[in-house]
This record gives sequence, structure tokens and C-alpha cells, in this order.
Amino acid sequence: MIQIFAYVILGLVVLGLLNVIVSTYNRLVMLKNNVEKSFVNIDVLLKQRADEIPNLIKVVKESMRFEESMLTKLTELRTNFLNANSAEKKVELSNQMQEQLKSIFTIAENYPDIKTNQNFQLLQGRVSQIEDAIADRREFYNESVTMYNIGIAEFPNLILAKMMLYGKKQLLQISEQEKKYDGIAF
Repeated sequence: MIQIFAYVILGLVVLGLLNVIVSTYNRLVMLKNNVEKSFVNIDVLLKQRADEIPNLIKVVKESMRFEESMLTKLTELRTNFLNANSAEKKVELSNQMQEQLKSIFTIAENYPDIKTNQNFQLLQGRVSQIEDAIADRREFYNESVTMYNIGIAEFPNLILAKMMLYGKKQLLQISEQEKKYDGIAF
């Protein structure tokens, strides 16, 4: 009788342990998929922004002689973004493209001919709309990444996450230029 009771207790402990492992596994998979889903959502906008860059470059080239290295760098970043295979690389390239776009807009503020060019204004408005949407989705993406990073660092999740080769994900960064506000320039 005692032996049967011991087997029942042992069976319940094993079932409890299996339940913890399965629920931990399912939570980690959900967190990882949530990060991937949120990146796919933001990737659509990042691609739209990358597609707008050639039009912006054309208008800027027609309106002024611009530093060739900046345009080359922006074109190179766009190409690398479109060819990137990993979310981490796309995040890195997106942050770099953001910096280059801010530079173009800053320089354009110093050239009244560009500011009054209707095509430039339309493109700048379009890119600004995309940037607003990216900001919203970046917030959701970063929240998903934060939850994932916390999930894989918690105990006992940490053990299973290492076995599944889940590693820390990179957040989409806000550049120092984005944080800086110089007021409205006319």
C-alpha cells in the first residue's frame, strides 16, 4: 500500500514537472513569435521608408549639389536593408538610415530652394508620416523585445531558453538626433 502511494506521489511530481516545462516552453515560443510578428509589422514601414529614399534623393539632387558621400551612404544603407536577412541587421541598418535621413532634413533647412520645392515638401511629408507610424510600431516592437528578453532571463525559463538557443534581441534605438529639439526653423 505504501509503495502504491509512493508511486502516485512520484507520478504527480513528474506530471507537475512536465507541466512546468511545457508551460515554460510554450511561453518562450509565444514571446519569440511575438517579437517576430512585431518586427514583420515594423518591417513593412521600414521598407516603405527605404522605397521613398530614391525619390527623396532625386529631388534633393535636382535642387542642390549635395555631399556625394551622404547620398552614397544612404543608398548603400537602403540596399543593405533590402538585402538583410536577419531582424537584428535590419534594426541596425534602420537606425543608420534614420541618422542619414535626419542629416538630409537638417541640411535642407539651410537651403530655402529645397524647402519651397513642392516635390520635396510632399516627400518630406510622406517620410514624416512613415516616421510617425514607425515610432508607434517601434514602441510595440521594443515592448515585445523587452518582454522576450525578460522571459529568457527569468528562472527557470533561463535553462530552457539556453537549451533552445534563444538569445537576447536588440531594441530599435532612438538616436541622439531624434531626442534633440532645436525648435522650428523658418
